[in-house]
Amino acid sequence: MGGSGGSSWSMDPKDIVKQIREAEKKLGDQQFQTELSAFLAKSLAMFNERDIQLVRHRLDEILELLGEAIDEKIDQIFGGSVAKHTYVDGLSDIDCLLVVNDTNLEKGGPKTALSLIENVLKQSLKGHAEISVGDLAVTVHYGDGMEVQLLPAVKSGDSLKIPSARNSDQWSSIEPKKFQAALSDHNSRCDGKLVPTIKLAKAIIGQLPEARQLSGYHIESLAIDAFKGYTGTKTPSSMLPHFFEHAKNRVLSPMTDSTGQSVHVDDYMGGKNSEERISAGHLLGRIAKRMTNATASRSLAQWSELFGVDNV
Repeated sequence: MGGSGGSSWSMDPKDIVKQIREAEKKLGDQQFQTELSAFLAKSLAMFNERDIQLVRHRLDEILELLGEAIDEKIDQIFGGSVAKHTYVDGLSDIDCLLVVNDTNLEKGGPKTALSLIENVLKQSLKGHAEISVGDLAVTVHYGDGMEVQLLPAVKSGDSLKIPSARNSDQWSSIEPKKFQAALSDHNSRCDGKLVPTIKLAKAIIGQLPEARQLSGYHIESLAIDAFKGYTGTKTPSSMLPHFFEHAKNRVLSPMTDSTGQSVHVDDYMGGKNSEERISAGHLLGRIAKRMTNATASRSLAQWSELFGVDNV
Protein backbone atom coordinates (compact mmCIF):
# COMPACT_ATOMS: atom_id res chain seq x y z
CA MET A 1 0.00 0.00 0.00
CA GLY A 2 1.91 2.93 -1.21
CA GLY A 3 1.02 6.44 -2.09
CA SER A 4 2.38 9.89 -2.17
CA GLY A 5 0.24 11.16 0.70
CA GLY A 6 0.39 14.63 -0.82
CA SER A 7 -2.36 16.82 -2.25
CA SER A 8 -2.65 17.96 -5.83
CA TRP A 9 -4.87 20.91 -4.83
CA SER A 10 -3.32 24.33 -5.01
CA MET A 11 -4.55 27.90 -5.40
CA ASP A 12 -2.87 30.98 -6.74
CA PRO A 13 -2.13 33.42 -3.88
CA LYS A 14 -3.63 36.20 -6.01
CA ASP A 15 -6.94 34.34 -6.10
CA ILE A 16 -6.85 33.92 -2.33
CA VAL A 17 -6.29 37.66 -1.87
CA LYS A 18 -9.12 38.38 -4.32
CA GLN A 19 -11.53 36.14 -2.41
CA ILE A 20 -10.60 37.73 0.89
CA ARG A 21 -11.18 41.21 -0.52
CA GLU A 22 -14.52 40.16 -2.00
CA ALA A 23 -15.57 38.71 1.35
CA GLU A 24 -14.53 41.89 3.14
CA LYS A 25 -16.40 44.02 0.62
CA LYS A 26 -19.53 41.91 1.00
CA LEU A 27 -19.34 42.16 4.78
CA GLY A 28 -18.76 45.91 4.53
CA ASP A 29 -21.69 46.34 2.15
CA GLN A 30 -23.97 44.38 4.47
CA GLN A 31 -22.90 46.46 7.45
CA PHE A 32 -23.50 49.69 5.52
CA GLN A 33 -26.96 48.54 4.43
CA THR A 34 -27.79 47.88 8.08
CA GLU A 35 -26.59 51.36 9.04
CA LEU A 36 -28.45 52.96 6.10
CA SER A 37 -31.68 51.16 7.01
CA ALA A 38 -31.34 52.41 10.59
CA PHE A 39 -30.81 55.98 9.35
CA LEU A 40 -33.87 55.86 7.07
CA ALA A 41 -35.98 54.33 9.85
CA LYS A 42 -34.90 57.15 12.17
CA SER A 43 -35.84 59.71 9.52
CA LEU A 44 -39.26 58.10 9.07
CA ALA A 45 -39.84 58.14 12.81
CA MET A 46 -39.50 61.91 12.75
CA PHE A 47 -41.98 62.19 9.88
CA ASN A 48 -44.47 59.91 11.64
CA GLU A 49 -44.52 61.58 15.04
CA ARG A 50 -48.25 62.19 15.16
CA ASP A 51 -50.92 61.22 17.65
CA ILE A 52 -53.37 59.68 15.19
CA GLN A 53 -56.10 59.26 17.80
CA LEU A 54 -55.85 62.94 18.69
CA VAL A 55 -55.99 63.84 14.98
CA ARG A 56 -59.19 61.83 14.61
CA HIS A 57 -60.67 63.45 17.73
CA ARG A 58 -59.92 66.90 16.37
CA LEU A 59 -61.36 66.01 12.97
CA ASP A 60 -64.61 64.96 14.66
CA GLU A 61 -64.60 68.24 16.57
CA ILE A 62 -64.07 70.20 13.34
CA LEU A 63 -66.93 68.37 11.64
CA GLU A 64 -69.22 69.18 14.58
CA LEU A 65 -68.22 72.86 14.50
CA LEU A 66 -68.90 73.12 10.79
CA GLY A 67 -72.31 71.56 11.36
CA GLU A 68 -74.73 71.42 8.45
CA ALA A 69 -72.27 73.18 6.15
CA ILE A 70 -70.49 69.84 5.74
CA ASP A 71 -72.26 66.81 4.29
CA GLU A 72 -69.58 64.30 5.35
CA LYS A 73 -65.89 63.93 6.03
CA ILE A 74 -63.57 61.40 4.43
CA ASP A 75 -60.57 60.59 6.59
CA GLN A 76 -57.41 60.42 4.51
CA ILE A 77 -54.92 59.71 7.30
CA PHE A 78 -52.32 57.40 5.81
CA GLY A 79 -49.60 57.22 8.43
CA GLY A 80 -48.98 60.92 8.91
CA SER A 81 -47.81 63.83 6.80
CA VAL A 82 -44.25 64.48 5.71
CA ALA A 83 -44.11 68.22 5.26
CA LYS A 84 -46.02 71.01 6.96
CA HIS A 85 -47.37 73.31 4.28
CA THR A 86 -50.63 75.15 3.64
CA TYR A 87 -50.99 73.59 0.20
CA VAL A 88 -51.73 70.00 -0.77
CA ASP A 89 -48.65 67.74 -0.68
CA GLY A 90 -50.59 64.74 -1.91
CA LEU A 91 -53.82 62.90 -1.26
CA SER A 92 -52.13 60.66 1.29
CA ASP A 93 -50.95 63.74 3.22
CA ILE A 94 -54.39 65.31 3.57
CA ASP A 95 -55.93 64.50 6.92
CA CYS A 96 -59.49 64.90 5.72
CA LEU A 97 -61.63 65.76 2.73
CA LEU A 98 -64.60 67.87 3.83
CA VAL A 99 -67.54 67.39 1.46
CA VAL A 100 -69.37 70.73 1.49
CA ASN A 101 -73.15 70.48 1.61
CA ASP A 102 -74.01 73.32 -0.76
CA THR A 103 -74.58 72.80 -4.47
CA ASN A 104 -74.06 76.51 -5.11
CA LEU A 105 -70.45 76.18 -4.01
CA GLU A 106 -69.62 74.13 -7.09
CA LYS A 107 -70.47 77.21 -9.16
CA GLY A 108 -68.82 79.54 -6.65
CA GLY A 109 -65.52 77.75 -6.94
CA PRO A 110 -62.96 76.39 -4.45
CA LYS A 111 -62.12 79.79 -2.95
CA THR A 112 -65.72 80.17 -1.77
CA ALA A 113 -65.58 76.76 -0.09
CA LEU A 114 -62.20 77.51 1.49
CA SER A 115 -63.50 80.83 2.79
CA LEU A 116 -66.57 79.16 4.31
CA ILE A 117 -64.45 76.62 6.22
CA GLU A 118 -61.91 79.26 7.24
CA ASN A 119 -64.50 81.69 8.61
CA VAL A 120 -66.39 79.09 10.63
CA LEU A 121 -63.25 77.63 12.19
CA LYS A 122 -61.67 81.02 12.93
CA GLN A 123 -64.75 81.97 14.91
CA SER A 124 -65.26 78.59 16.59
CA LEU A 125 -61.61 77.84 17.47
CA LYS A 126 -60.57 81.37 18.38
CA GLY A 127 -58.09 81.19 21.24
CA HIS A 128 -57.64 77.41 20.77
CA ALA A 129 -56.05 77.19 17.33
CA GLU A 130 -54.81 79.35 14.46
CA ILE A 131 -56.34 78.97 11.00
CA SER A 132 -54.51 79.55 7.72
CA VAL A 133 -55.74 79.07 4.18
CA GLY A 134 -53.72 78.30 1.08
CA ASP A 135 -54.73 77.96 -2.55
CA LEU A 136 -56.04 74.44 -2.02
CA ALA A 137 -56.46 73.64 1.65
CA VAL A 138 -57.22 75.00 5.12
CA THR A 139 -54.74 74.19 7.88
CA VAL A 140 -55.58 74.25 11.59
CA HIS A 141 -52.51 74.99 13.74
CA TYR A 142 -52.90 73.82 17.35
CA GLY A 143 -50.91 75.12 20.31
CA ASP A 144 -49.17 71.78 20.85
CA GLY A 145 -47.61 71.99 17.39
CA MET A 146 -50.03 69.66 15.61
CA GLU A 147 -51.33 70.74 12.22
CA VAL A 148 -54.48 69.30 10.66
CA GLN A 149 -54.96 69.84 6.94
CA LEU A 150 -58.42 70.01 5.41
CA LEU A 151 -59.28 69.80 1.72
CA PRO A 152 -62.75 71.01 0.63
CA ALA A 153 -64.67 68.90 -1.86
CA VAL A 154 -68.05 69.00 -3.58
CA LYS A 155 -70.06 66.09 -4.91
CA SER A 156 -70.25 65.60 -8.66
CA GLY A 157 -72.34 62.56 -9.51
CA ASP A 158 -70.59 59.48 -8.13
CA SER A 159 -67.25 61.25 -7.73
CA LEU A 160 -65.94 64.31 -5.95
CA LYS A 161 -64.37 67.54 -7.07
CA ILE A 162 -61.46 69.13 -5.23
CA PRO A 163 -59.55 72.38 -5.91
CA SER A 164 -57.42 72.06 -9.04
CA ALA A 165 -53.68 72.03 -8.43
CA ARG A 166 -53.24 73.92 -11.68
CA ASN A 167 -55.92 76.59 -11.22
CA SER A 168 -57.23 77.20 -7.70
CA ASP A 169 -60.33 78.89 -9.16
CA GLN A 170 -61.49 75.62 -10.70
CA TRP A 171 -62.58 72.21 -9.45
CA SER A 172 -60.91 68.95 -10.50
CA SER A 173 -62.74 65.61 -10.49
CA ILE A 174 -61.16 62.88 -8.39
CA GLU A 175 -62.03 59.57 -6.73
CA PRO A 176 -59.94 59.71 -3.55
CA LYS A 177 -61.15 56.41 -2.14
CA LYS A 178 -60.11 54.57 -5.31
CA PHE A 179 -56.73 56.26 -5.34
CA GLN A 180 -56.17 55.44 -1.68
CA ALA A 181 -57.24 51.83 -2.35
CA ALA A 182 -54.75 51.59 -5.22
CA LEU A 183 -51.98 53.04 -3.07
CA SER A 184 -52.85 50.66 -0.25
CA ASP A 185 -52.86 47.67 -2.63
CA HIS A 186 -49.41 48.47 -4.05
CA ASN A 187 -48.13 49.15 -0.55
CA SER A 188 -49.21 45.65 0.49
CA ARG A 189 -47.51 44.13 -2.54
CA CYS A 190 -44.31 45.84 -1.46
CA ASP A 191 -44.59 44.42 2.07
CA GLY A 192 -45.69 47.77 3.47
CA LYS A 193 -42.58 49.59 2.24
CA LEU A 194 -44.11 51.69 -0.56
CA VAL A 195 -45.66 54.36 1.67
CA PRO A 196 -42.43 54.83 3.69
CA THR A 197 -40.53 55.09 0.39
CA ILE A 198 -42.96 57.76 -0.85
CA LYS A 199 -42.54 59.74 2.38
CA LEU A 200 -38.76 59.62 2.07
CA ALA A 201 -38.91 60.59 -1.61
CA LYS A 202 -41.12 63.58 -0.76
CA ALA A 203 -38.71 64.65 1.97
CA ILE A 204 -35.80 64.56 -0.50
CA ILE A 205 -37.72 66.38 -3.25
CA GLY A 206 -38.80 68.90 -0.60
CA GLN A 207 -35.17 70.02 -0.36
CA LEU A 208 -35.32 71.36 -3.93
CA PRO A 209 -36.32 74.98 -4.63
CA GLU A 210 -40.11 75.21 -4.40
CA ALA A 211 -40.46 76.01 -8.11
CA ARG A 212 -38.62 72.76 -8.97
CA GLN A 213 -40.58 70.45 -6.68
CA LEU A 214 -43.07 67.87 -7.96
CA SER A 215 -46.53 67.90 -6.43
CA GLY A 216 -47.20 65.27 -3.78
CA TYR A 217 -49.99 63.70 -5.83
CA HIS A 218 -47.60 63.43 -8.79
CA ILE A 219 -44.95 61.75 -6.62
CA GLU A 220 -47.51 59.24 -5.34
CA SER A 221 -48.66 58.43 -8.88
CA LEU A 222 -45.06 58.06 -10.07
CA ALA A 223 -44.38 55.68 -7.17
CA ILE A 224 -47.36 53.49 -7.99
CA ASP A 225 -46.13 53.35 -11.59
CA ALA A 226 -42.53 52.65 -10.56
CA PHE A 227 -43.37 49.64 -8.43
CA LYS A 228 -45.77 47.78 -10.69
CA GLY A 229 -44.29 44.31 -10.90
CA TYR A 230 -41.29 45.31 -8.79
CA THR A 231 -39.14 42.30 -7.94
CA GLY A 232 -36.22 43.99 -6.19
CA THR A 233 -35.41 44.09 -2.50
CA LYS A 234 -38.38 45.48 -0.57
CA THR A 235 -36.62 47.97 1.66
CA PRO A 236 -36.63 51.79 1.41
CA SER A 237 -32.84 51.76 0.94
CA SER A 238 -33.29 49.75 -2.27
CA MET A 239 -36.65 51.18 -3.35
CA LEU A 240 -35.65 54.85 -3.14
CA PRO A 241 -32.93 54.62 -5.85
CA HIS A 242 -35.33 52.55 -7.99
CA PHE A 243 -38.01 55.24 -7.63
CA PHE A 244 -35.72 58.06 -8.76
CA GLU A 245 -34.24 56.00 -11.61
CA HIS A 246 -37.74 55.24 -12.87
CA ALA A 247 -39.11 58.73 -12.28
CA LYS A 248 -36.33 60.51 -14.21
CA ASN A 249 -37.69 59.00 -17.44
CA ARG A 250 -41.38 58.63 -16.57
CA VAL A 251 -41.68 62.30 -15.67
CA LEU A 252 -41.00 63.24 -19.31
CA SER A 253 -44.51 62.17 -20.38
CA PRO A 254 -47.94 63.09 -18.93
CA MET A 255 -49.64 60.46 -16.83
CA THR A 256 -53.09 59.67 -15.53
CA ASP A 257 -53.65 58.50 -11.98
CA SER A 258 -53.90 54.87 -10.96
CA THR A 259 -57.72 54.87 -11.16
CA GLY A 260 -57.59 55.63 -14.89
CA GLN A 261 -58.68 59.23 -14.62
CA SER A 262 -56.93 62.19 -16.17
CA VAL A 263 -57.06 64.38 -13.11
CA HIS A 264 -54.30 66.93 -13.25
CA VAL A 265 -51.71 64.53 -11.91
CA ASP A 266 -48.94 66.38 -13.70
CA ASP A 267 -50.45 68.74 -16.27
CA TYR A 268 -48.81 71.60 -14.39
CA MET A 269 -45.63 70.49 -16.18
CA GLY A 270 -47.01 70.89 -19.69
CA GLY A 271 -46.88 68.43 -22.57
CA LYS A 272 -44.47 65.62 -23.37
CA ASN A 273 -40.79 66.60 -23.20
CA SER A 274 -41.63 70.13 -22.11
CA GLU A 275 -38.86 72.27 -20.69
CA GLU A 276 -40.26 71.70 -17.19
CA ARG A 277 -40.31 67.92 -17.66
CA ILE A 278 -36.78 67.73 -19.04
CA SER A 279 -35.51 69.86 -16.16
CA ALA A 280 -37.33 67.64 -13.66
CA GLY A 281 -35.88 64.52 -15.28
CA HIS A 282 -32.35 65.90 -14.93
CA LEU A 283 -32.92 66.69 -11.24
CA LEU A 284 -34.40 63.28 -10.47
CA GLY A 285 -31.56 61.57 -12.32
CA ARG A 286 -29.04 63.60 -10.35
CA ILE A 287 -30.63 62.49 -7.09
CA ALA A 288 -30.53 58.85 -8.24
CA LYS A 289 -26.84 59.17 -9.09
CA ARG A 290 -26.07 60.77 -5.72
CA MET A 291 -27.75 57.82 -4.00
CA THR A 292 -25.76 55.33 -6.05
CA ASN A 293 -22.50 57.14 -5.29
CA ALA A 294 -23.33 57.44 -1.58
CA THR A 295 -24.01 53.71 -1.35
CA ALA A 296 -20.93 52.79 -3.40
CA SER A 297 -18.73 54.85 -1.07
CA ARG A 298 -20.68 53.66 2.00
CA SER A 299 -21.27 57.25 3.05
CA LEU A 300 -24.16 57.95 5.42
CA ALA A 301 -23.07 61.59 5.37
CA GLN A 302 -23.81 61.77 1.64
CA TRP A 303 -27.19 60.11 2.16
CA SER A 304 -28.05 62.54 4.95
CA GLU A 305 -27.26 65.49 2.66
CA LEU A 306 -30.13 64.37 0.43
CA PHE A 307 -32.49 65.05 3.34
CA GLY A 308 -30.85 68.33 4.27
CA VAL A 309 -29.37 66.83 7.42
CA ASP A 310 -25.91 68.07 8.45
CA ASN A 311 -24.91 64.95 10.38
CA VAL A 312 -26.19 61.45 11.08
